[in-house]
Amino acid sequence: MSRRWHSASAPGKFVILGEHSVVYGKPAVVLAADCRITCSVRRSRRNTLNGEPIEFARQPLLRYLTRNLRHAADFMTSSDIPAGAGLGSSAALSAAMALAIGSMEGTDPGERQLVDEAYNAELSLQGSGSPMDASACVHGKGIGVNLPGTEDRKLWRISRNGNVWNVSDIDVPEMTFVVGNTGVKAPTGPQVDKVRRFVSRSNFAMEMIEEIGNVTLSGYEALKKNDVETLGRMMLIDHKLLSILGVSCRELNKLVNAALPFSYGAKLTGSGGGGCMIALTDQPERVSSAITSRGGTAYIMKTGTPGAKIEECMPDGPLFDIPVF
Repeated sequence: MSRRWHSASAPGKFVILGEHSVVYGKPAVVLAADCRITCSVRRSRRNTLNGEPIEFARQPLLRYLTRNLRHAADFMTSSDIPAGAGLGSSAALSAAMALAIGSMEGTDPGERQLVDEAYNAELSLQGSGSPMDASACVHGKGIGVNLPGTEDRKLWRISRNGNVWNVSDIDVPEMTFVVGNTGVKAPTGPQVDKVRRFVSRSNFAMEMIEEIGNVTLSGYEALKKNDVETLGRMMLIDHKLLSILGVSCRELNKLVNAALPFSYGAKLTGSGGGGCMIALTDQPERVSSAITSRGGTAYIMKTGTPGAKIEECMPDGPLFDIPVF
């Protein structure tokens, strides 16, 4: 039995525009984040994760990804993506782990197969959501979801429960964003469910979803033109709409307000309830200082991050524990 380690990594992601409304088939613009999760796997006589026995009954994500393995395996994971922060840690973990398992088993999953694996693994953990995170973490750089005019650059089409997501590759100019982490962990599933309940009983909530879709389209047009002022303005409008839907919080609003004097625009990113915000800026150090002064943790992000890929080395960062029930 070969005991060679097989390693792969995948980036996190951050949403510029369109979170929550994308669950209802509306457009979204998403970038790969300049931070990664690395996973290594090797054949073994027992199943371990970072040296500890695996409890598959409590780890649906890992249980799904290993469903076809006919042997035990050791897994090592490390990450510089904060967990539960809206930066796609579960999608990145799923993509990296699926790619590493494929390497160990002698298969070479293409991007579409890898997206299916990562998305279904996320669903096993969260129960609901869109393939947006998985697509961004697998493909890297920038993707558009349900964006008109991108049909010639379509990557894949995914449908589930009556919703359809057409995912396309998009060009993203060189830009700088600052991510501000509130430190408040807020799993995606409950936030998505909260919005779903609101939409199910309120026409007003559905109107907010529609308006977020319109704002996303306007922001994408600005992105294509490298019009950072308009893009930043659309980001701030999006944040206000998401706040009306109830997915912002005091900590997020505090960091958004701190970043605005030095930014073109700022907003929460991801499912909300905590987690992270982003700011589009050409003064990243000043934005980072403002976020830190308000109790947040700042990460400066550049555009153009590559997607999931095979690595030649073992994880060497902080160990990452796979989410459990």
